[in-house]
Amino acid sequence: MTPQPATIAVFATVLIGAATIAPEPPGYRMERYRAPTPATLAGATVLTTEQAHALWSDRRAAFIDVLARPPRPRGLPPSTIWHPKPRADIPGSIWLPDTGYGALAPVMETYFSNGLAQASAGDRGRELVFYCLKNCWMSWNAAKRAMTLGYTHIVWYPDGTDGWEAHGFPTEARQPLPRPSASE
Repeated sequence: MTPQPATIAVFATVLIGAATIAPEPPGYRMERYRAPTPATLAGATVLTTEQAHALWSDRRAAFIDVLARPPRPRGLPPSTIWHPKPRADIPGSIWLPDTGYGALAPVMETYFSNGLAQASAGDRGRELVFYCLKNCWMSWNAAKRAMTLGYTHIVWYPDGTDGWEAHGFPTEARQPLPRPSASE
């Protein structure tokens, strides 16, 4: 029996769709952070762009951006002034760059923990929305990490600022929350 074209098209669509959604790993994603992400995060709520906008409009949650910040270019003389690319962000959010990697140095774990305490005003039950860009594991990792720190109302917005801007929602320039000095 020869498969009909419609059957082949449905099968191909299922395969293509399955290939673009990654399964949830048991731990943190440790490499290739810009890749298809899971559709879920166990223990967290996952939002569409419309849902994220409604939550933002109601001011019911703290929004936390974890997109990595580009480092100063190697070999750039110390006397050269360098300005990193500005970050257009969801208004009112807090930017905790470099906190979505799979493994964090102790100073970055402290930075992340302190940033969450600030965003939540010390309330581990406060709704926290984690995001970065579409197909970026950093927000998935950070949301998962927040749960291990005892935060109980975790929300993951996987489309991040890519989805936000595609819907024409407002953004504003954002600077990262200051990091502790090496002596702290």
